Amino acid sequence: MTIQGGHIISQIKRLGDRIFGRILADRDIDAFNGAQGRILFVLWQQEHISLKELSDKTGLAPTTLTSMIDRMEASDLVSRVPDRSDRRKTLLTLTEKAKGLEQDYMEISSDMTDIFYAGFTEEEILQCETLLGRIHENLKQYV
Repeated sequence: MTIQGGHIISQIKRLGDRIFGRILADRDIDAFNGAQGRILFVLWQQEHISLKELSDKTGLAPTTLTSMIDRMEASDLVSRVPDRSDRRKTLLTLTEKAKGLEQDYMEISSDMTDIFYAGFTEEEILQCETLLGRIHENLKQYV
């Protein structure tokens, strides 16, 4: 038996990104891409967080995030604001434009979930999520 979990997960990510991009294009949404959507998703859950916190929540490296945030700021999706309690710190917040995109993102995310789990029973979905969560925890130990 050949174990190919890492390869399969990589292929799922690649195909999922392509499908997500196609759904964005089909809906004429060009305000953000898949990676930026992950950033927006975190900020829709909790605004006014540092780049480090965003890195922890998205799994993206701070160096990668810095250039992405620069582009998102130029596109009027996020703003950098000084932390009132620590002037050395900068926090990220959403613009009104980004707040207006949340519903579209949630609908696309729901569509993606339906695609991912087509034909699965609730029990299979729960089992899959549990196993993927365990793999994620294993990988985090090496970062």
